[in-house]
Amino acid sequence: MKFPAGLPIGEAWIEAPATAPVIFPYDGSTVADAPVGDVELARTALDNALSVREAVGRLPSYLRRKVLQSVHSAVLAARNEFVDLLVLETGKPLVDCRVEIDRTLLTLETSAEEVARLHGETVPLDLLPSGEGLQGFWVRKPIGVVVGITGFNYPLLLAAHKIAPAFAAGCPIIVKPAPQTPLATLWLVHLMRSALADAGAPESAVQLVTGGADVGATLTTDGRIGAVSFTGSAAVGHRIARDAAPTKVLLELGSNSALVVAEDADLDAAADAIVRGGYYASGQACISVQRVIAVESVRQALLEKLGARLPAVVVGDPRDRETRVSALINPASTDRVRKWVGDAVHAGGSIAYEAPGDVLGPIVLTDVPDGLPAWDEEIFGPVIAVRAVPDIDSALRAVNETRYGLHASVFTSSLDTAFAAIDRLEVGGVVINDVPGFRSDVMPYGGVKDSGTGREGPRFAIEELTTTRMAIIRPRP
Repeated sequence: MKFPAGLPIGEAWIEAPATAPVIFPYDGSTVADAPVGDVELARTALDNALSVREAVGRLPSYLRRKVLQSVHSAVLAARNEFVDLLVLETGKPLVDCRVEIDRTLLTLETSAEEVARLHGETVPLDLLPSGEGLQGFWVRKPIGVVVGITGFNYPLLLAAHKIAPAFAAGCPIIVKPAPQTPLATLWLVHLMRSALADAGAPESAVQLVTGGADVGATLTTDGRIGAVSFTGSAAVGHRIARDAAPTKVLLELGSNSALVVAEDADLDAAADAIVRGGYYASGQACISVQRVIAVESVRQALLEKLGARLPAVVVGDPRDRETRVSALINPASTDRVRKWVGDAVHAGGSIAYEAPGDVLGPIVLTDVPDGLPAWDEEIFGPVIAVRAVPDIDSALRAVNETRYGLHASVFTSSLDTAFAAIDRLEVGGVVINDVPGFRSDVMPYGGVKDSGTGREGPRFAIEELTTTRMAIIRPRP
């Protein structure tokens, strides 16, 4: 490994009380033994973060930007090694891990740039006679210690979206990665702490603790922290928000993203997008295509076009550059997805396409009834479900008939339909004529309803992790 043994807590790497194997999902082999922390180490990390809170908040802008730029350079220099590690610990295809590292680099770079844009404004206080002669302005101040908890599917990118904006805002952060995929995050934290040490800043500004739910609860329920930023399932996110109250909690949760195909859509473009957007990262992405809602007049043609494309989707070893779908993160996830597919068929749905082979490959379901997990919940696997509706108005209503609301997309040649979708769809992002999984890491990203609260993207995360402080001055009493 490219980082020290143990866990980065305080100003050193501390020996962990236990280790656990990180498993390569494709063949079950051990990638490495990773350190596993406990509640006591979580408390130690909290104490250390709180002890440097004021010092980190006072770090000058040039130094915070310099540290993030240094980390960007270090990750770029190790790009190929990071990609190889991500393939092994996540099991995602090589092509998706290359995208992850490129997006991580962009997140680090833009977070460094946002340091220069962290400023306030003047306020006219004399709009009433009582304010005459007063001068007013507001500035942004760090919210305090941040706890960042990340999911397994994009471990490096998700960690970068927690760490870089928090440090840019002047906040110490404690990261807890997913138990299945801690290695790339440990390496990133090592690079951050090395850059901090080189700059003469406290390494305790960025710490990492692994462990189970008890470790997470210890971190998130400590009343001394400023904010929690969580990426993961809706059930866990809701529990964190309840238990952490009144601490600010940012939640990037799940979804069952819809792609609408209107009667006037380019069906070839829509079919290409469904294949690309439904099966990237083996379907283990919160904004991958899960529900396809097609106007009835184009349903059959769309299914035929999907059927012609899906046999070309390569299923197999994620280390192969041609592979597009590989094994899910663990056998339990595969069993759950297969069960949801079986339940959908038992309830009246049909399998329009299923890839052959031992590894779970692309599946297309049709006519899945409401109330079934394959339609209602986040499947997090290489499965899409196609449903026909009478018209575009019905399609937009169907998109909203879910507890989730992260991203949705609409394929249409009509600007009227496009703007109607942007106006009516109850989601955090509407994409026209592309996949709902499109995400630029500089845009505001987040959902509504059970898909979460708050926004990521460096500029927007920094706003979430700072508070406004108003200054009111009467120059001459």
